[in-house]
Amino acid sequence: MTAATPSPGPDLVFAAFCTAGLWPGLGKRTAAELPAAGITVPEHVTADRLVKLPKVGRQRAERLFSSFLSAAPTYEVVEMLVGAGLPAKLAAGVADGLGPDAARRLRDDPWALLALPGVTLADADRLAIAVLTGADRQDGRRGRAIVGLTLRTATRDGHTVLPVDLVVAALQAEGIADPAAAIVAAVESGDVLDHEPPEPAFDEEADEPAEPGEGPRSPLHSQAREGTRTEAVRTLSLARFGMAEEAVAENVARLAASAEQIADPASVRSVAKGLDEAQKQAVAQVLGAGVSLLTGGPGTGKSRTVASIVKLLRAKGTDIALAAPTGRAAKRLEELTDHPAVTVHRLLGAQGASGGFTRNEEWPLDADVVVVDEASMLDVELTAALLEACPDGTHLLLVGDPAQLPSIGPGHVLGDLIDSGVVPVTELRTLYRQAEGGAIARLASAVRGGELPPVDSPDREVVVVPAQGSGEAARRVVQLVTDSIPRALGIDPGAVQVVTPVHRGPAGTIELNKALKAQLNPGEGAVFGFDPGDRVVATANHLDLDPLGFANGEVGVVTGTGEGSLTVDFSSGPVTCTGQALFDLRHGWAITVHRAQGSEWPGVVVVLPPEAGGMLSRPLVYTALTRAQKHLSIVHASGAALGRAVRDVDVRPRRTRLAELLREIAGQE
Repeated sequence: MTAATPSPGPDLVFAAFCTAGLWPGLGKRTAAELPAAGITVPEHVTADRLVKLPKVGRQRAERLFSSFLSAAPTYEVVEMLVGAGLPAKLAAGVADGLGPDAARRLRDDPWALLALPGVTLADADRLAIAVLTGADRQDGRRGRAIVGLTLRTATRDGHTVLPVDLVVAALQAEGIADPAAAIVAAVESGDVLDHEPPEPAFDEEADEPAEPGEGPRSPLHSQAREGTRTEAVRTLSLARFGMAEEAVAENVARLAASAEQIADPASVRSVAKGLDEAQKQAVAQVLGAGVSLLTGGPGTGKSRTVASIVKLLRAKGTDIALAAPTGRAAKRLEELTDHPAVTVHRLLGAQGASGGFTRNEEWPLDADVVVVDEASMLDVELTAALLEACPDGTHLLLVGDPAQLPSIGPGHVLGDLIDSGVVPVTELRTLYRQAEGGAIARLASAVRGGELPPVDSPDREVVVVPAQGSGEAARRVVQLVTDSIPRALGIDPGAVQVVTPVHRGPAGTIELNKALKAQLNPGEGAVFGFDPGDRVVATANHLDLDPLGFANGEVGVVTGTGEGSLTVDFSSGPVTCTGQALFDLRHGWAITVHRAQGSEWPGVVVVLPPEAGGMLSRPLVYTALTRAQKHLSIVHASGAALGRAVRDVDVRPRRTRLAELLREIAGQE
């Protein structure tokens, strides 16, 4: 490692801090006015000087001065980063990630920088060269950090554990001479857990791949098989996810053991009208089981079944809590059941900045029955928090479709619960919407089973628009949203959502949003690139904002702008966004399939460009198609890759321990 470069002057550090948007409440325009007002170093920042800035009154000047003082820990980190030739924006979220003494921690261990999002090992190495005398690639702190980085990188693909040999390989690739010592150091730090392989050892038959088109549950089965294979070796996990999986398994067993019958199964007759036998079984199951699952594709009557459960329990005077992972899904659940529903985060009283929840083991939920829809979206940490907040005797019903994409966060909770065999499951198979002639439901059902039939939709409920290449696909998308769908079908552009698998390229979210903004809401982007009327999507949770905050994946519309702030109307209500919350908003006319999961719109345009070919899978295509309520346009430019993906390609298997832990606790090992 080479020697450090000379430290930059305080004016360069100050400018980097301001332009990176790290001063809460300071917008880009006001930041650009600071030098003209003689404010170029921290010592110049006073309320008296700030009030001389254009459009800054005394009250706002006092607020800006106060927020600058409160950002001191971040400023100290910016000094270190800029001194190491690194971008100041890496300090965003540093207080959350490393605490108020972040600068001291980084001087003691510069590789702790890797705990922050967006930081590479090369960045941390550069910081080490700048702050340590004789920085060494074999430094024990570096090896320990690479273990954590490798596991964190794996969590972005949904894994909660990694086989130890993959971690060793990652350490060796970065030149670590003693990988075993690095792993021991990581485990001793408490950030990493070491899991011995379960007994009995690996069963070879469990690794056979699923046959193409095996049936609706083949995505789940293949993932479970892969899980069986990966669990039969020594694995490592980040402590937070390893403990979350253990907490889920223990709490599922606790609720199962403490459940009592909450109503006579014969009472199902009172709500049985219109239900088939499987749906009646699901209603009866909730009355007796501590944890139960209701699964099935769109159009199979999951919503009707849940509405019957709610009707029965309300008639019995039972306290029910309804929730879903997204605001749109919660709103839909409320409309279907005529009973209040909220997001899971709000049900648990999420504390935005800390990431904790007010409802927990000490202050549990006061509902007798908790129903969570769209359960395929539940990651392992949110599930652990939900279960911990359910007191003994609570009946928890998880409703979801295991053929959809798994959660954005790590884990494969719904699939692992099903695969474990320890939780009662009712799978609804009869497609009622198909009998009613729904082209969207027919197509989705076929894709769920691994088939891609020709579209037969004379009423244009489903339209396939072929395109040659990404450029033509993008033009088709804009034409559909702004002209064809509103004109031919009477669906307003504000009720049409574009869904794409990719961010980059002409038919990715970035370029499509630029093109759609130019047509639907042109403007210069007054605040952080946004104007009133812009559609936005959240890319992180900010549930601490007034009055209700917003959750990752929620789509809203900008209704107002201020200096360094936006007012956004989400499905749950208006929210004022400042600081980091602004960084976590993107334009939302076009969003990824993952962000669209859990939400539905009257009209949906799914675009499948050539560059998406390698990432297409049956669950991804299926999830995209099932976002549409009344109309679905498919802009198809991915050629044979689409049929191949639906026929043969499952979502990449996730390595998890939950199914094995559930079986172990249930004594089925």
